[in-house]
Amino acid sequence: MDLKIKNKTALVTGSTAGIGYAIAKALANEGAKVIVNGRTTERVNQAIENLKKETGNLNIVGQAADFSKKEQIQKLINQFPEVDILINNVGIFEPKAFNDISDEDWFRFYEVNVLSGIRLSRTYFDKMISKNWGRIIFISSESAIQIPEEMIHYGMTKTAQIAVARGLAELTKGTNVTVNTVLPGPTFSEGVGGFIENLAKDKGTSTDDVEKQFFQTMRPTSLLKRFIEPDEIASLVAYLSSDLSIATNGATVRADGGVVKSAF
Repeated sequence: MDLKIKNKTALVTGSTAGIGYAIAKALANEGAKVIVNGRTTERVNQAIENLKKETGNLNIVGQAADFSKKEQIQKLINQFPEVDILINNVGIFEPKAFNDISDEDWFRFYEVNVLSGIRLSRTYFDKMISKNWGRIIFISSESAIQIPEEMIHYGMTKTAQIAVARGLAELTKGTNVTVNTVLPGPTFSEGVGGFIENLAKDKGTSTDDVEKQFFQTMRPTSLLKRFIEPDEIASLVAYLSSDLSIATNGATVRADGGVVKSAF
């Protein structure tokens, strides 16, 4: 299927690994110019090299930026003042008991997970409206709906992303600009992989056993009963980034493996 985004410029934040990398690859495979982002120049350069080899698309560039630092975000914006597709994917997570979450933790999670998308959307949104074409997608989580007791601060930020995206979508009336949110379920990203491996080591068991136990006790409502692969999220995001998805706007689209036990 031709998604009709060849030569469109797409910025994917947090795209040196995991879901972000898979999204960058999916968009590059469709012929888009992709801007890769990560916290270090080394990881960004490695991701660019890998993406070029995997997709054959040589129109891939990048910029390192730590989204907890405003000056680095501004440097990214200065380098790429206009994009057609903005994927607000960058995010942090950390299992932590509620009473142990400090004020600094709350602010840090909000700064990286929510304000990152707000700052970039504020930069690019009006330009998309002026061109009468654009896509903004927030990569949230099923945790936005089913707040995890072990990561309440994380869940809060994921819910906030839905609110911001829906509000922005209200400003697109009558245009070819859309703003949507995607809710991935538990996904085998780099961070989750490390978490599962460490847990298996601590318990003296295998990663397969830890995964099975996770879906029995932590996410028992999952219909998939396994971690989602990043590419399985990226295919949905690529469609929502496309010229074919104009009727989907202001939506919260789930790719959660059925974790959210709701028909709506």
